[in-house]
Amino acid sequence: MSTAISIGTTGLTASSKQMDVIGNNLANSNTLGFKASATYFASMLNQSLSSGGSIQVGSGVSVASVGTLFQQGAFETTGNATDLAIDGEGFFIVQDLEGGVYYTRAGNLHISKEGYLVDNNNYKVLGYGRTRVGEKIDEISPISLKNVQSIPQATTLFSMGVNLNDSSESGEKFTVSQTVYDSKGAQHNLSTIFQKTENPGTWGFTIKLDSDEGDTDKYCGVIFDADGNLYKIYQSDMTDPETNSKTPDDRKVTIDSVNYGQIYPQGNSGTTTSNIVLTYNTGNWSATAVGIYKNMSLAFQGNKLSLDLDGKGGADIILDVTGTWKDNDTISFDLSSTVCDLQDLVVTFPELSNGATIGDDNAITWKLKTDEINKLTGYSSASVVQTLNADGYPAGVLKSLSFDKDGTITGFFTNGQTSNLGSILLANFPNPGGLKKVGNYFAETIESGTAIKNYAGTGGLGEIISNTLELSNVDTAKEFISMIQAQRAYQACARVITTANDMLTELMNIKR
Repeated sequence: MSTAISIGTTGLTASSKQMDVIGNNLANSNTLGFKASATYFASMLNQSLSSGGSIQVGSGVSVASVGTLFQQGAFETTGNATDLAIDGEGFFIVQDLEGGVYYTRAGNLHISKEGYLVDNNNYKVLGYGRTRVGEKIDEISPISLKNVQSIPQATTLFSMGVNLNDSSESGEKFTVSQTVYDSKGAQHNLSTIFQKTENPGTWGFTIKLDSDEGDTDKYCGVIFDADGNLYKIYQSDMTDPETNSKTPDDRKVTIDSVNYGQIYPQGNSGTTTSNIVLTYNTGNWSATAVGIYKNMSLAFQGNKLSLDLDGKGGADIILDVTGTWKDNDTISFDLSSTVCDLQDLVVTFPELSNGATIGDDNAITWKLKTDEINKLTGYSSASVVQTLNADGYPAGVLKSLSFDKDGTITGFFTNGQTSNLGSILLANFPNPGGLKKVGNYFAETIESGTAIKNYAGTGGLGEIISNTLELSNVDTAKEFISMIQAQRAYQACARVITTANDMLTELMNIKR
């Protein structure tokens, strides 16, 4: 009888422990990422009452183990980008305040005031981070988003598609403005000012970078064919003359032009330190070529030699002349024109007042549209901007985050740019059942084996789902069934004890 009482006691103990597990499961039925436990029983050592083993009596029951059930929990959509769930196997890797490493399925994360990606206990999430300039950090470490910013990028290319009204009057202007950025992220206004010339289908234009940034004007010209399509772009440069000088004495001079084609000068105001070669040739300017300029006059003003371009869309070229008049000398200039690339016109600017630069070496490529849609045209309709684009952007601060299924963290900045800010890593184990539960975390043990870390979606690891949380995998209905079973087992074992006690009582009553 005493054996029966002992056996019943083991049943009470085992059922009590099972109820503890069931109670813990039900208590954590709403805990994010919680994994339910299951109680496993084992029969205790049997007593052999005969040498052959044909008569054996058990010694009761014991709890063999309490295992963790790693089945996938249900998903709940939250709309919070830093709420993450693992679809499949694996654990998030976190580091506590003392540097200890733990593993969890709970992905309710946020950015701490120190700039780290952390969970609700301020445990730092581990992975591969990035430096401020976007370089990958090859060592697994806490992911820091502190002082993350988008570095400014100077404008190097801008393009436009514009129609210039062929019916415009001579001298009429049409201005196209575009925002560009320098190397320090400062904003500037780049203006392209088109001006109709006297010649049909011909416009001159000036490019200005801010109205107060000194000498930034650039000059060129465009010609449209009879159908209103862009035909040619012309620009002319005045090269440094030879270093020898002569002094002319005749008041009437002519200019020997190397090229009597369409001429459109380009240049900046200012003076050159070089001397110019002056040669004598009788006669007057007699260029008859039809182009942007049909005639030109030359005038002396004090000690200045200027080219008056008859009010066309180009720039005055002013040259210093010293000395006295001398007979039989002429002044000659090489004003040969060049055709610009229709696709890319490089515009060079001087250094800005804040010490920053525009583009590469203070040069921006001005791309004119030549495709069939949104190109530079000269139709007899209103002047209008069809397309306007430019690269470059100012500095930006982090505005929001997104997480890809492989754990890549993408940052969205206030300047419209995006950047890879790092990657969250996942871990798995040869024997996850050997992990030690530490609250809502798991710790590595000898039984679990060493953690295997990798990117999500690789090496058998699950994928990361953003804006989603994994709920507890506790099956409430199943737990209530287990609770009823444990209760009945407990009652039965208690009845064994009371019955055995009654039997002992009856035995004691025999003496009476």
